Amino acid sequence: MFKLLAFMLVSAVTVQASDLPSKKYLNLATIKTMVAASEAKAKELKVDVTICVVDESGNLLFIERGEGAALNTIQFAQKKARHAAFYGSPSKDGADAVKKGSVEALAFPDFFPNQGGLPVKVDGQVLGGIAASGAKSEIDEQIAQAGLDAILKK
Repeated sequence: MFKLLAFMLVSAVTVQASDLPSKKYLNLATIKTMVAASEAKAKELKVDVTICVVDESGNLLFIERGEGAALNTIQFAQKKARHAAFYGSPSKDGADAVKKGSVEALAFPDFFPNQGGLPVKVDGQVLGGIAASGAKSEIDEQIAQAGLDAILKK
């Protein structure tokens, strides 16, 4: 009797691999496509920037500092990308919130109020963030947008 009950319980809780949800993620080919497009945009605009890509948890997947980009752009690019991934919105939204007086937002985890970071979203799911740092903030965002456009507007 016990063996039959144990068998029934094990059978009831066994999950088939096909029943598990599938999760999209940023793979190396996608990251390379985004970065190449962002690099091309930076070259077109004649600016040296740091380009950063993070996953949905803010973990670093890629970082590259342009030859003339300042050292502090390494941290700024990571902060912009993490903000975009964590909050699922452009880091410019953080800057706008602070400009409107929402200074308490500065205490939020990985909140960074500076334009240039964009979330990577596919089918409403945040896969990560991409950012650039080293030029004017509007230009940084254009460079990150070029990376997004390369994968989303195929």
